[in-house]
Amino acid sequence: MPVFQYEAMNGQGKAVRDEIEARNTDEAIAKIRAMNLFPTKVKEKAGKKAATGPGGKKKRGFTFGGVSQAQLTTFTRQLSTLQDAGLPIVRSLRVLYEQMKPGVLKNVLQDVADDVESGNSLSEAMGKYPKVFDKLYVNMIRAGEAGGVLDVILQRLAEFREKSARLKRRVKGAMIYPIAVLTIALLIVSGIMVFIIPKFSKMFQEMNVELPGMTQALMYAGELFKTRWYMIPVVPFAFFIAFKVIGMSSAGRYVLDWIKFKIPLFGNIVNKASISRFARTLGTLIASGVPILEALGIVRDTAGNAVLARAIQNIHDSIREGETIADPLKAAKVTDDMVCNMVSVGEETGELDKMLLKVADVFDEEVDVAVEGLVSLIEPMMIVMLGGIGGFIVISLFMPLIKLMGSLGGG
Repeated sequence: MPVFQYEAMNGQGKAVRDEIEARNTDEAIAKIRAMNLFPTKVKEKAGKKAATGPGGKKKRGFTFGGVSQAQLTTFTRQLSTLQDAGLPIVRSLRVLYEQMKPGVLKNVLQDVADDVESGNSLSEAMGKYPKVFDKLYVNMIRAGEAGGVLDVILQRLAEFREKSARLKRRVKGAMIYPIAVLTIALLIVSGIMVFIIPKFSKMFQEMNVELPGMTQALMYAGELFKTRWYMIPVVPFAFFIAFKVIGMSSAGRYVLDWIKFKIPLFGNIVNKASISRFARTLGTLIASGVPILEALGIVRDTAGNAVLARAIQNIHDSIREGETIADPLKAAKVTDDMVCNMVSVGEETGELDKMLLKVADVFDEEVDVAVEGLVSLIEPMMIVMLGGIGGFIVISLFMPLIKLMGSLGGG
């Protein structure tokens, strides 16, 4: 328990200086007055909380790095389970602290538990660590505390994070195979261009053979690969830096995000995943009791896409003027009419949160189908592309040899 240093006056008017244990400042003042003293200064003793963890047993360990989404999701699910079992919040935090491996989250949990024990709310304590608990997380916790349903909110928050993480894993997992194949193909072609093509080029020069256009282009490419091989990693890195620089400005970020929506094949997946995240986040916040304008502000800040964020801002302004969500959402043209109609029905029936969550579920399934279709399409495309590259190299190398053998046979 925290220790407070105080200065007070006794009944004879003499100054008294001492220390007292209390959960917070108000309790310390009450205890001092119970001793017939009149407190003039009460201050928590510095260094008390930093020295020990919850319960005064564990010292803070040295850590570096951040908190992974998977780790935070697991913590949320465990805290939800403990709250559902009826444990006090401080006791729940201490239990999770004791079983958690050393790391950033454990150190943060130590301070959160101390703050809650000192009289702060859980949302206030978590709000001091925005790099761990984002705005969405803190506001949902605040809504749960206000409504007395923290266990339910934690369960919803855990489910939200689990579904969001599942969607990301599906998209990333589907991209592993084509990226791996393209990387291996690039390495093989680079090896051919650097080690094989120069030998053929030297042989053709010694034979003094007139090379066809295809062969000349291949020889030139081989020379570039051999003399300027460093351009292979430099070019993609330069593109990466260029995108980062462009994305530093709001206008540049908007243009890049707009391009993401318009890219053939991939744009459809990005769009559906963004709408799913928007619908699930807004639906979860509304179901948790967060006011609609505040919920839209949170969703806008966590949208992850400038185009969608601008559309959400327009929706926010529209509702503030007394209008609906569906009309500005339709005007933004970031999603299809089906979503707008479902949102409109949800507003009319007073079940907007349930309708938004249904939209998120539908779009999650559509993302799965789109990803599977994309992977099925990418495989034959890669086969055709790699076959075309291999065929071009083989034909380019053998055309001079065939021409040379024909001239020798004719001679």
